[in-house]
Amino acid sequence: MAKGKKYVDATKRFDREQLHSGQEALELAKGLSNRNFDETVEVAIRLGVDPRKADQMVRGTVALPSGSGKAVRVAVFAVGDAAREAEAAGAEFVGAEDLAAQMEGGMLDFDVTIATPDLMPLVGRLGRVLGPRGLMPNPKTGTVTNDVGKAVEEFKGGKVEYRTDRNGNVHVPLGKVSFEVADLFANLAAVLEELQRAKPAAAKGKYFRKITVATTMGPGIKVDTARGAE
Repeated sequence: MAKGKKYVDATKRFDREQLHSGQEALELAKGLSNRNFDETVEVAIRLGVDPRKADQMVRGTVALPSGSGKAVRVAVFAVGDAAREAEAAGAEFVGAEDLAAQMEGGMLDFDVTIATPDLMPLVGRLGRVLGPRGLMPNPKTGTVTNDVGKAVEEFKGGKVEYRTDRNGNVHVPLGKVSFEVADLFANLAAVLEELQRAKPAAAKGKYFRKITVATTMGPGIKVDTARGAE
């Protein structure tokens, strides 16, 4: 697909093959941003895993110390006290059968789905709706829990999910171009530390194969895999 003039201009302002430290790459990404909106800064990491094998799937959550810069909308499947906790924590949508009916009808105006364990049989019926969009609650990501109030607060406060795609890549937002470099770097360091912690025992060879930083509409900037946290 043809790239726009601003994208092409940005590619001419740096050496696309040069490897940078994590901090250098983030400084460059901010400097290259030339859009009239506050772009998201994202890191893409190619991991040395085979995600087709269950014991090499990498999935979880990471708390971004500087936040994500995004207003996160949360849907919670809960009843009784748990539902009241979710509402008090700021969840936009709370319910059970009624919420399921809304989602089946096409209401998907949210970013995270949380559910109490007892309502997972109900949520399971929504697999075809939520699954393709990555919105199914999962114990591994802390979105199936009895402590829904805490979960809502964490996701609204900057906790984000990550998972390998079919090619072994993980994409995680680091914040906005308007963030200070130090804040973006703190988030990058947290992501790299979390992924290292989550390294599958079955993964062999080099784990961090490739790291690239980019803004929403900007070119990818290569990060030295040995210097990502520098």
